[in-house]
Amino acid sequence: MIYPVILSGGVGSRLWPTSRALYPKQLLPLVSERAMLTETAIRVSGREGFAAPIIISNDEHRFIIAQQMHDAGLTPLAHILEPEGRNTAPAAAAAAAFVRDHDPEGILLVLPADHHIADVEAFQRAVGIGATLAGQGKLVTFGIVPSGPETGYGYIRKGDALADGAFEVERFVEKPDRATAESYLADGNYSWNSGIFMFRADRILEEMQAQCPEIARCAESAVEKGARDLDFLRLEAASFCASPSDSIDYAVMEHTKDAAVLPVDMGWSDIGSWSALWEVGDKDQAGNVLSGDVITHDTRDTFVRAESGLVATLGVENLVVVETGDVTLVASRDRVQDVKKIVEKLALDGRSEHQSHTRVYRPWGFYEGLDEGDRHQVKHLMVHPGASLSLQLHHKRAEHWVVVKGQARVTVGDDIFLLEENESTYIPIETRHRLENPGTEPLSIIEVQSGSYLGEDDIVRFDDVYGRDVKKPAAE
Repeated sequence: MIYPVILSGGVGSRLWPTSRALYPKQLLPLVSERAMLTETAIRVSGREGFAAPIIISNDEHRFIIAQQMHDAGLTPLAHILEPEGRNTAPAAAAAAAFVRDHDPEGILLVLPADHHIADVEAFQRAVGIGATLAGQGKLVTFGIVPSGPETGYGYIRKGDALADGAFEVERFVEKPDRATAESYLADGNYSWNSGIFMFRADRILEEMQAQCPEIARCAESAVEKGARDLDFLRLEAASFCASPSDSIDYAVMEHTKDAAVLPVDMGWSDIGSWSALWEVGDKDQAGNVLSGDVITHDTRDTFVRAESGLVATLGVENLVVVETGDVTLVASRDRVQDVKKIVEKLALDGRSEHQSHTRVYRPWGFYEGLDEGDRHQVKHLMVHPGASLSLQLHHKRAEHWVVVKGQARVTVGDDIFLLEENESTYIPIETRHRLENPGTEPLSIIEVQSGSYLGEDDIVRFDDVYGRDVKKPAAE
């Protein structure tokens, strides 16, 4: 049995401003109409010999991912929550320990959540070959047949031939400079390192116990002491956080004698920058990739993404223009690898635009800011069918709710009542209240807040169906 393990970590800072820490690139529909994580899960779901996917993510993204899986009609075998990111080796070790406890010879297929694969049939054929090698005890990595002298990827040099187009790994090499990358391309024995792996659960743990025993010990302990929380498995924090932070490549693959590489040509991209999205996108006759409400004139080889309003370009070429409502990025297409430097500056300046969008996702749905003043704030709330906000109160603000679409069940003090479209209610300061969607369609509410303080930390919860802390201040 093949157990897909989807690693959904990272913040995708080079795809800012669309990708942000609280809603990173793997959760966004960047290449198709579905989120990249969803595309990855669908790619390995519903196939004979495949278990349902195992997803590994951080705590903040758990409800967003759960909703996306639900919307896609997918039920993960497990959704494992890391208390903090420790790179790919501890995550893979935790997944292997989980699988080993159920199926010691189960084969892990470790997949980053944010990769694009155009030729899915080629990918599936490669997985079949990889499974055979992994079943024999090999630690398999998928190499990508290089299409050019790329300097943004690590490389793998193949050694002696194995069966079905696979090879022993002679060595891994770091990201090269341009001249070195050109020599690798001319040599013909090098592949890009995709970061996709296959190995038996017992075999990778055995290798980790030899190569990186502390990672193996901490991960196994974190799984053993982990706790169920709703539909999630929380790794035990003390054990997992004690693990060294390292990648599978550095911790295991560069040292093992059983590494195998399978070069594959499958239209792969890690979508690591805006230029990568330009490369895989559908181009017009002038070489432009356009998304959203965009007008161009005398524009060539440019990527434009408009998310909330009209973007017009005139007399430009080789640019990236991304508009998200609260941020507009304009960059030279050959400099987009440096977008993360802007993200770093935002963090140093104490700004929030690298953390969240104007739309903020919660387990019950989302809210987005519409207007804000000294003593007022206007938000749009969307509540999923059957979902409920916590029973809560605010010390320093009152709220007015107007139902725009759907039906709301409202608790205000001791009263519980229904609101239909175009009806409203008022929640005074220091009054317990709750908003629920009892219907089968999304509920849209306009919320007007007024008071001396409007911060998200002015919330005291008394009851919460999502297991969040109650009876103490916490962000809703």
